[in-house]
Amino acid sequence: MIRTSRMGEPALSGDSQQKPSKSWLGDRPGRSLLRIGAALLGTALAGTALATIWPKPDVAGADVPSSEGLTSLAPLPEQAVMVLVVGLDADTINAVSNQAAPQGPANADSLMLVNISAKQPVQILQLPTELAVQLPGIEEMQALSKTWQHGGIALTSDVVGELIDLPVNKPDRYLVLSRQGLRRFVEGLGDIEVTLNQTYKYEDKSQGYSVNLQAGLQTLNGAQAEQLVRHKPKPNDDHQRRVRQGLLLQGVHQQLAEIDVVTVVPELLNVFSNQVTTDISTTEMLSLVAAAINAPAPPVITELPLAPRAGQQRLRELKPDLNLPIWPAQN
Repeated sequence: MIRTSRMGEPALSGDSQQKPSKSWLGDRPGRSLLRIGAALLGTALAGTALATIWPKPDVAGADVPSSEGLTSLAPLPEQAVMVLVVGLDADTINAVSNQAAPQGPANADSLMLVNISAKQPVQILQLPTELAVQLPGIEEMQALSKTWQHGGIALTSDVVGELIDLPVNKPDRYLVLSRQGLRRFVEGLGDIEVTLNQTYKYEDKSQGYSVNLQAGLQTLNGAQAEQLVRHKPKPNDDHQRRVRQGLLLQGVHQQLAEIDVVTVVPELLNVFSNQVTTDISTTEMLSLVAAAINAPAPPVITELPLAPRAGQQRLRELKPDLNLPIWPAQN
């Protein structure tokens, strides 16, 4: 079985005697080292980046809402902002155990890149967590979800950047949330509407976890939203779970367009800030929300394409012969 550690660069399966010849740092190790260094600096660089991505607010006109009432939240970003979103399988950010199956340290249970710009649809790239990648110091190929365990946001960001050949300065920001953070976010928005094409019922007594969602139009609270995005009755049913996660993302966008954002969103972010780890400032977050709501169409959600699964293998490889750039779509 051939697995891919990076697009177009096959890595040999574990039953082969050969080792992958490609270093995890790739043919541009300088870029990788720069990215790790940038992640360690964290919010110390946030102020500098803010000056180039977001304009300074007009103090005189800051309290005057536009005709759409959006720029009263914050100035819209002057250029596209790419955010790496990591959803953990643990209930809280600093939980010792994920209380999932199998139990252990938190994994990146959901990974996506979100590209937001003013007056353009939000672009979302779902990254398959079952994708096989080569991690530093580990001979056997690992699932992309394991990058969080082995190197936190720095390693995760760098591996994702190498996979799809992002520019050296991308992604611009990151946001990591737990399962509890997801529940609080949905509850703060006032529940989310989704339309399901089937009924989902499942119970896992070992985790104290159950799913009971009916087909048709549903209004989900925080717990039900978690059920929708976590539900995976079969070990290899990752794609269908990402489809359901896409339904929730669309529902979130619709809800943002219907609520009084000037009142609800700042309060939501105030509560939500305690449930996430991020280098996005409050002003930046408001700016991104305003740009997302201002978009002329719903989010465009795509998935990093994988080669067909070989038998019952858990890890997957990228679809061969992908054209660069993979994402985001060029406007």
